Amino acid sequence: MSEQKPQAHSRSGADSKQAADFDAEPGEVVEEELVEGAPVRRKGIYLLPNALTTASLFSGFYAIVSAANGVFDNAAIAIFVSMILDGLDGRVARLTNTQSKFGEEYDSLADMVAFGVAPGLVAFFWSLNNLGQFGWAITFIYVAGAALRLARFNTQIGSVDKKFFVGLASPAAAACVAGVVWCFHAFEPAAWLTAMTIVVVGGCGVLMVSNILYKSFKDLDLRGRVPFAAILLVVLTFVIVALDPATVLFVGFLAYALSGPLFSLFRRSRKPEEPADEN
Repeated sequence: MSEQKPQAHSRSGADSKQAADFDAEPGEVVEEELVEGAPVRRKGIYLLPNALTTASLFSGFYAIVSAANGVFDNAAIAIFVSMILDGLDGRVARLTNTQSKFGEEYDSLADMVAFGVAPGLVAFFWSLNNLGQFGWAITFIYVAGAALRLARFNTQIGSVDKKFFVGLASPAAAACVAGVVWCFHAFEPAAWLTAMTIVVVGGCGVLMVSNILYKSFKDLDLRGRVPFAAILLVVLTFVIVALDPATVLFVGFLAYALSGPLFSLFRRSRKPEEPADEN
């Protein structure tokens, strides 16, 4: 009995020291990672990927401010800039091995602002605010759809085929909404323009929460060798986009948004019909 007391005291002291090592300063971020099978706690965050996420968040916020001030072309462009930055932060994190749980959560919240709230408010300030309650109801369908889409995506990581998205991705939906504003921001208000905005905003909101599969293009091998003609195709793409960025981007992302339902209908039509029961 007398020999066990020092051991218990030693164990208690070790536990206290370990707990003290894990204590963080108030407001500090502490994450637990597995290193060679053992849990290791680390303090702080990675600067580079989170700085890009912050820039994406700022672009989304700038889009809202610009739309509130009536500068709708700048608002739409800011959403596309946010898309580019959002695509960079994840790739930079993977290339530099700086992925973290904090980064994932921060990226998701920034996406909600940049691809959920910002496009909805830009469309609302531009056209839908003239429709009263119906206008903000359509806007809320889009914003709620983006929130549900992001929440579902976060819970499906690792459980679905990476080659496909379940539902329209929120950046693509934001590009459709921003594209229609960018293309037609200089047009005079008209019934057909308001109707098209309703269809695009409401339709994208519904497509984001649908079970329709969309090609994710994550299976593309960008590191492998390709024929020399491929670089010419890239040059041609940049030239076409430069000729009329608003129209090309809007048409391109709208075609992508429509591709999901079209291919879904095509797959259903190709399924063989079950034989009828003779009894």
